[in-house]
Amino acid sequence: MMGERQTDQPELFYGFSIERHVRADHLLRSIDRFVDLGDIREQLRPYYSDTGRPSIDPELMIRMLIIGYCLGIRSERRLCDEVHLNLAYRWFCRLGLEGAVPDHSTFSKNRHGRFRDSDLLRKLFEETVARCIAEGLVGGEGFAVDASMIKADANRQNSTPGDEWEPPDDPGHAVREYLAVLDEAAFGGATPVVPKFISGSDPASRWTGANGGLAFFAYCTNYLIDLKHAVIMDVEATTAVRQAEVTAQRRMLDRTEERFGIWPERLAADTGYGSAENLAWLVHEKGIEPHIPVFERERTDGSFDRPDFVYDHDRDLYTCPGGKELRRYWQEGRAAKARPPIDGIYKYRARKSDCDGCDLRERCRPGDAGRKLLRSIHEGARDLARDLSVTDAYLTSRRERKKVEMLFAHLKRILKLDRLRLRGPNGAKDEFLMAATAQNLRKLAKLIPMPQPALA
Repeated sequence: MMGERQTDQPELFYGFSIERHVRADHLLRSIDRFVDLGDIREQLRPYYSDTGRPSIDPELMIRMLIIGYCLGIRSERRLCDEVHLNLAYRWFCRLGLEGAVPDHSTFSKNRHGRFRDSDLLRKLFEETVARCIAEGLVGGEGFAVDASMIKADANRQNSTPGDEWEPPDDPGHAVREYLAVLDEAAFGGATPVVPKFISGSDPASRWTGANGGLAFFAYCTNYLIDLKHAVIMDVEATTAVRQAEVTAQRRMLDRTEERFGIWPERLAADTGYGSAENLAWLVHEKGIEPHIPVFERERTDGSFDRPDFVYDHDRDLYTCPGGKELRRYWQEGRAAKARPPIDGIYKYRARKSDCDGCDLRERCRPGDAGRKLLRSIHEGARDLARDLSVTDAYLTSRRERKKVEMLFAHLKRILKLDRLRLRGPNGAKDEFLMAATAQNLRKLAKLIPMPQPALA
């Protein structure tokens, strides 16, 4: 017999518990185990006044931001609506049924003030890294580094040619931040090249067409990850220029060593990090094996290239396929007086008479003055990287390096961070830090199982 819901005798009192209405396997219930905000008020206390009306609880705002970034809710207006309506979100935020949700404008006020002044989001991210280390998710032996471009909140049409841009008379916060980082290596100081266009709304973002389609304004998020479980060890925001990415790699390695006392035995990266200077820094200053392809300019005309020449380290000379020598100096005593080259490149030349009478001249294709080879002052580090590239460990690192690319795909497709909502270098830093925090929390929730309730 079909049942019928009885509504004629409503109950006078109801017993309701949000705890019972949040599923045991809900993502936020698993994440909540790893969110410890007990000391957040002490960290922010110097940035609040001792008088006046009580403010919105900072822990509530941070918990709401964690929900937004973990579940891909990009709009703060929508986030406030979702927290108001969703029982699981209210449970995570400790709001109960009657708790009031703050207005969306509260986030902007605190982000531009207290959160940035106290570096709270950086500390929150590092707490998730420390928790991953404590849970045994970090191996510490192999790291990988890479960068990915994220579109800035800047319209392509609202731009000015780079050599014509001038700051407005009444600049907004994004313009003021741009002027403040003009000489910083991660932004304005990364390259002397003037960008083709500069955005009027976010001038620190970089005009780039690196993706092959329509050019756009972008920032780069740089990840340093541990290869054991793809835990993000550090994150850095930079302009979308390769030189800035190498700078970010060095900062992240130094900061990870300083904060957690961890530095890897090997570092995996793509060819963009394979410059002679960077390889020398990794090998000689940090003692890290570079599992990185060496950046080289190869001849495309089929003539003899560098690998065809044999270097004699003791005599400091090259021998060509024809058995002739290439030296830095052919006059006796010049080598003893020589100073390191300003550009960091040694030049080795063959005698013109040797090249003119050589049977292999057509394949060697020397210049009018004889064949020349260039050798970096950091060639030892480059040779080490070449030797490592034929090992089994290098092949393993090359395969595992894809984990950082998978994190970028997760960032854009699942967490919806394919375009920034905040402007300026500080806005990019805030978004990238919160996104990396969310990814580490989701990693913890996935790999550390929920404790099972005790059987009666």
